Amino acid sequence: MLKKEEIIYLLKEAAFDRNEYWVTSGAAMVLYGIKAAAGDIDLGCTSQMADTLESKGYYTEVLPDGSRKIVFSEAIEIFENWIEGTVVLREGLPVVSIDGIIKMKEKIGREKDRNDILLINEFKNLYS
Repeated sequence: MLKKEEIIYLLKEAAFDRNEYWVTSGAAMVLYGIKAAAGDIDLGCTSQMADTLESKGYYTEVLPDGSRKIVFSEAIEIFENWIEGTVVLREGLPVVSIDGIIKMKEKIGREKDRNDILLINEFKNLYS
């Protein structure tokens, strides 16, 4: 499980262009302080960044909707144009807004995503 410091370290080490990607899902929840750790780091990225990573030889899979999933490392998976809501800076990193995370998790709809939505709503109620 990756804690906040590890997520920040791995993303800074990857040195992606801040204008080309955004942190989503569980890792975003960790950066907001909603969860203590995430199993991996899911990112969204622009088509330009996806093109660059694919041309560098990173494993790329075309998803049913035509977008690409790129495996950057054991800890980082990147999804082309996967975003809802807006992007804000947290810890100097581009992160999907809390409302965007909820929308993304509603679309996926797995049990763990529904549980994450409950956690996010509890967090929002505490700090609103």
